Amino acid sequence: MTLPKAPTKPIRFVKGGVLHTLHDVPPQRTLLEVLREDLHQTGTKEGCGEGDCGACTVVLGQLLGGKLQMRAVNSCIKLAHSVDGMALWTVEDLAAPDGRLHPAQEALVQCHGSQCGFCTPGFVMSMAALYEQSGDKPVTREIAQQALSGNLCRCTGYRPILEAACRMQALPPMPLASAALRQQLKALAPSTEPDSAYLAPTTLADLLALRRAQPEAQLVAGCTDVGLWVTKQHRQFARVLDTTRVAELRQVDRYPHHIAIGAAVNLHDAFAALVKDRPQLQNFTDRFAGLPVRKAGTLGGNVANGSPIGDSMPLLIALGSNIVLASTRGYREMPLEALYTGYRQNCMAGDEVLAYIKVPRPQRGELARVYKISKRTEDDISAVCLALQLHIQGGKVTRASIGAGGVAATPARAHATQAALRGQPWNEITVRAAIDTLRAEFSPISDMRASGDYRRQVLGNLLWRFWLESQGETATDIHHLGLELHA
Repeated sequence: MTLPKAPTKPIRFVKGGVLHTLHDVPPQRTLLEVLREDLHQTGTKEGCGEGDCGACTVVLGQLLGGKLQMRAVNSCIKLAHSVDGMALWTVEDLAAPDGRLHPAQEALVQCHGSQCGFCTPGFVMSMAALYEQSGDKPVTREIAQQALSGNLCRCTGYRPILEAACRMQALPPMPLASAALRQQLKALAPSTEPDSAYLAPTTLADLLALRRAQPEAQLVAGCTDVGLWVTKQHRQFARVLDTTRVAELRQVDRYPHHIAIGAAVNLHDAFAALVKDRPQLQNFTDRFAGLPVRKAGTLGGNVANGSPIGDSMPLLIALGSNIVLASTRGYREMPLEALYTGYRQNCMAGDEVLAYIKVPRPQRGELARVYKISKRTEDDISAVCLALQLHIQGGKVTRASIGAGGVAATPARAHATQAALRGQPWNEITVRAAIDTLRAEFSPISDMRASGDYRRQVLGNLLWRFWLESQGETATDIHHLGLELHA
């Protein structure tokens, strides 16, 4: 299929201290393709092509609020136009002109952290981002594990690599950022040209106007899913509308009864906002993909995508979240689960965008948990995800809210199970009856991740686990909030 050709604006970015300007880059071309095929920077490797292995990791730097923020991202699913106005580092840019290695590289050499070498550039770039972000703060093994959670090694093993990540700060310093770079980026304001194949507005008003004028344009945020449409399905787009530069959608606002998370807030920051209110969610959010994906993907993108195995939606449903859709006609708000009308289908009009996710703050008597079942602990897709929020007073369930993923065509609310719990004493008899209801409420399919029977069994098992934890492990959430389970 031949798509009508729209004009493309130049892409300008600073790499290795040098300003690069690229012309006539198609809107769906990835950053990895530009690096390897156009700039011949082949140190960045192509592995899985879907943001899982980390071989393609690069570091991006962006001025936000006058501060240079640096993060490791997967270049294989990063659209090239999205780095316009930014700084970019690949493994070729790390060593000093006199040949001295960057501390991340030198530490890997000293710890024998490389064998075949294919994955090494990706590890080096994730470590370099961690080096810049850590400053004077020591890198512990736990911090290193988080930073490298999106990188896979098949031959060396992780022990020497983790040791290198913890050792690099003890080496002579070699920061990537400089005052000169900041000045370069200040002078490099990204283009806001309205007639372009790649549109990147900076205000919500401009985004909505472009959405009305170009309803056929492909909306993108972090591209952690749309990027796979490009690399695996070879899709092409006549126009792309990028939401990630819209200032209003990049912030988290806290109110007395809820927080409002802009749709363009990346997953890492959005999860941090959720964990601030509910620390018991930390382990779950750490298991959502690898860190480079969480630093690129957005909460709004995950919700709007509507995958039945998207992990954020069951949690947000259980917490009673609403979404706000915006257009030039105004705003409309609805429960998050009401967005979905079928498999990867939603009720958004052609001129609407998802603008905000509103999440209620914790209330007295709340007991909340979320569970993810997958074949790997980290960097894996769920077979089943179950999120539960109960309010218990006087030993009875006064409110119940349950979200489930991997068991239906869309992320779903367990209405029948909620009804089976509501108003009942919080005891074993009630829970066992609710388990039967929960297993009967969904008819999950069998696929490569799990059979339908397994998924039904796991649903009930997770509700039983929730009951057991409520009886013996309430300190994480109830005590933190200054609450008592039986008010």
